Amino acid sequence: MNNKGDSFSELLKKESFFLLIKPEDNIYSSTSLRYSFFEQLESLVKSGLKNIEISWSNNENWLDFVSGIKLKYPRINLGSASIVNHQSIEDSLEIGLNFSMMKFWDKDLFNYAKSKNYLLIPGITNLKDLEEAINLNCKIIKIYPIKRKDNSIDILNFKNIDFIAAGGLSINDIKTYKSLGYKAIVIGDKGIKNKKFDPNIYEWLKNNKKN
Repeated sequence: MNNKGDSFSELLKKESFFLLIKPEDNIYSSTSLRYSFFEQLESLVKSGLKNIEISWSNNENWLDFVSGIKLKYPRINLGSASIVNHQSIEDSLEIGLNFSMMKFWDKDLFNYAKSKNYLLIPGITNLKDLEEAINLNCKIIKIYPIKRKDNSIDILNFKNIDFIAAGGLSINDIKTYKSLGYKAIVIGDKGIKNKKFDPNIYEWLKNNKKN
């Protein structure tokens, strides 16, 4: 777990955002929707996209869909999001994902992932949950929803924790949150405009592309 966390922390020094993709159920049954999705994803990856999260679903086709992304893009840091139960962790492990994120703090689920040596990143907004997570040796924490963060949480007071901001953020928020001490942000709903990835993401990736 520590090794996985350490390598993830190293990655956060180089990358500024995670793109959270929430596939609609009809993407699994529609060849044209899947083709359009993979065409756009290909363009993003070529532009330099490094971190992708796919919302977990109990749809029977979720495993195949996400496995397909992993096979096509083995160098992408691929994870799952909205982890809510043991099954979602087992599915993520079966695919061989690098990490998962919870929406909220769930101590039992965190400990279950830990017992599997799997990196599960919690979503936290209050100081009590934050302290409980840190006491369980959680080193990477998502503040979500960021707009509802308790004022009692000052992330600068926690030097050994990597914080990620999430909830209602767009590519234009990277600079602001990095300046506040966050290592990265998650871009979810605002990463999609009219069922297409935000063109500003392509632009940002091209302007910040690393060899």
